[in-house]
Amino acid sequence: MPPVPPVYDPAMADLTLWHNPRCSKSRGAKQILDDAGVAYEERRYLESPPTATELDAVLTALGMEPWELARLGEDRAKELALRDEPRDRARWIELMAANPVLIERPILVTSDGRAVVGRPPEAIQGLL
Repeated sequence: MPPVPPVYDPAMADLTLWHNPRCSKSRGAKQILDDAGVAYEERRYLESPPTATELDAVLTALGMEPWELARLGEDRAKELALRDEPRDRARWIELMAANPVLIERPILVTSDGRAVVGRPPEAIQGLL
């Protein structure tokens, strides 16, 4: 199996929060980072969606499949009939990259290739 490409350029912050400011869990994770005084990049992933390659790397770091990270209750998921979509990793990643609203949040990603979903927000403390 080929090595997984790094999630981000090493020149970027050691921590990146995939953040949606309208989400209370995402705001909670951001508050934990702010309270801890750690430097991080805030990536508003709805405005700056991940590429399929980035999403694949984050899923690998999380040890998850895309259907485990998908927000199936979203209207867009229903429009796409995502619940009935065959479990093809590449196809799901493409759908999620094209429709970032389908990505669960928040996600904290480290520059060394680790990641955690902040549900509950306190889950991010394991990467600090």
